[in-house]
Amino acid sequence: MNIIPTTIPDVIILEPKVFGDERGFFFESFNERVWRQLTGLDTTFVQHNHSRSTGGVLRGLHYQIQHPQGKLVRVIAGEVFDVAVDIRRSSPTFGAWFGTHLTAENKRQMWVPPGFAHGFCVTSEHAEFLYLTTDYWAPEHERCIAWNDPDLAIEWPLAAEPTISAKDREGKRFKEADLFP
Repeated sequence: MNIIPTTIPDVIILEPKVFGDERGFFFESFNERVWRQLTGLDTTFVQHNHSRSTGGVLRGLHYQIQHPQGKLVRVIAGEVFDVAVDIRRSSPTFGAWFGTHLTAENKRQMWVPPGFAHGFCVTSEHAEFLYLTTDYWAPEHERCIAWNDPDLAIEWPLAAEPTISAKDREGKRFKEADLFP
């Protein structure tokens, strides 16, 4: 496993060592001992989620104001542009975002720490997205920041207006959202 730093030090990309031959491939998508050695994080994952979306779907920017979730995310089919936004007022990178392409081919994962909003858009015909979370889903504490907030100015790689959920259409402006201290 290789760690790739990002423009936000708390957000990291993990690149697995893939073993392949004429039969296919094998890689460890998660190893707790290696995770702790490489990241220095003593993280417990309590929930594993799987979603499938069609091309042009955008999900996010989601977070939980109480019971915040860290997320280790990856794509097993297709491609997404994945985004983490630092919404911790006390952070030196408050309001900054980082985005990267996660694909079934590159097998990369992204660590989105607690205290970040998260979202992705599907840039292939469809995508299947897996993520481990550090806390359970708590719908009463779930919040959403508008994906197209002008203050964040996220550079989504969209050819047209995305398909979003009713909940995401109600996303708040960054400057009006419930944020972390």
